[in-house]
Amino acid sequence: MTEKLSFVVNGRPVSLSIDGTTPLLSVLRDNLGLRGSKFGCGTEQCGACMVLIDGKPEYSCSRDAATVEGKTITTVEGLSDTAGLHPLQQALLDEQAGQCGYCLSGILISAAALLASNAKPGRADIIAALDAHLCRCGIHTRVVRAVQKAAAVIAGARP
Repeated sequence: MTEKLSFVVNGRPVSLSIDGTTPLLSVLRDNLGLRGSKFGCGTEQCGACMVLIDGKPEYSCSRDAATVEGKTITTVEGLSDTAGLHPLQQALLDEQAGQCGYCLSGILISAAALLASNAKPGRADIIAALDAHLCRCGIHTRVVRAVQKAAAVIAGARP
């Protein structure tokens, strides 16, 4: 059944008439053209589809679009701004922490949520925050270093 849904995506108000049972990931990719979040497994096992919903990392592959009515969503595209890359994005580049890149959008989302709630995460905090993400390329050590580097950059930028 088609219904009108309104929510905010990457700082922009969105209003769509869609079937509320459509997966949020499909709405983001197909209706809004935001293709950073990926379909990996469809069963909340890989983390490739993660987005921030009201600041909390959530799976978008299995979440009905109707559940985000009135909420704020941030996709990986929304992490950067007009000033340039988010410190996490830059740190992943600096640490060469990407190979195939399929998992990186979800990793960036979960890492951004971690840094928003914990300005100085330890290695164990980072590993716990990224535990939901499946990466078959073996970049885990570089990703942890990149998150540590981004945390230092963000902490240095704060007054």
